[in-house]
Amino acid sequence: MVGTTQQNTGVEDVQGGVGLTALLVAAARAIETYRTDTLAQDPYAEHFVRAAPACADWPLRIEQVPDGDTNPLWGRFARYFGLRTRVLDDFLYRSVRDAGARQVVLLGAGLDTRAYRLDWPDGCVVFEIDRDGVLAFKHRVLTGLAAAPKAARVPVPVDLRDDWVGALTGAGFDAAAPSVWLAEGLLFYLPHAAETYLIDMVDRLTTAGGALAFEVKLERDLLEYRDSPLYVSTHRQIGIDLLTLFDRQPRPDSAGALSVKGWSTSVRTPFEFTRLHGRGPLPEHNDALEGNRWVFAHKPRP
Repeated sequence: MVGTTQQNTGVEDVQGGVGLTALLVAAARAIETYRTDTLAQDPYAEHFVRAAPACADWPLRIEQVPDGDTNPLWGRFARYFGLRTRVLDDFLYRSVRDAGARQVVLLGAGLDTRAYRLDWPDGCVVFEIDRDGVLAFKHRVLTGLAAAPKAARVPVPVDLRDDWVGALTGAGFDAAAPSVWLAEGLLFYLPHAAETYLIDMVDRLTTAGGALAFEVKLERDLLEYRDSPLYVSTHRQIGIDLLTLFDRQPRPDSAGALSVKGWSTSVRTPFEFTRLHGRGPLPEHNDALEGNRWVFAHKPRP
């Protein structure tokens, strides 16, 4: 079982490279949780940050940030992650309800705790796909908190560049049953071929009525934003250079590919949801969020 051996605590996996971004999102969710105008609450998020020595001096409340919401990282960027969490929570609730799905697949689950914090229908199974070390770290922290999932939680320890389909079906996923999929903050890091394969496999494994949400960036030279306050602040304050982690190959049009396969797709900007909820980032000059898009796709019934 993931995380049951002393040798694999997973700390190394979440403290370097892309793994560290999972802790960044956890810190952002912790900050969002304790805001007076919170959009989403994750009571487990702060415990992940505290369990990783590399994050010892990261803030967990906006009050701990000297410049508060004017800080590009812990103010604006963290608020973006809080908004994204709320929007995708709502998507999962609606999709499970409308599709009658009892299988939820989190692709690149990271430190996502939706299996623990959302109220799932009876019989729901949440499959969490990520690298073994990341899942081991999460398992260790949540076990230490005596946290209990609100759905059957099935960790699937596999790199999404490897045979994740075989690992998922081997863990009990039923391609003939309705399913809902989520790829939150994932596709930026995958090579072109891996993203194309992922979208193709989700299509093949999803029955009519199923749904998928994912995040993409518009095709453009990311170096245009190297001096964006958001990226500069993230690099200077916590040592994460996002532009070195993003895959630099030309990106596939995954939303378009799903449309060709018969899915209905909606491509939205985060700023639309900021206006909807009255909270979150709005466009600004030299904005690293300008090209971010949230895609919501549904596979129609006959």
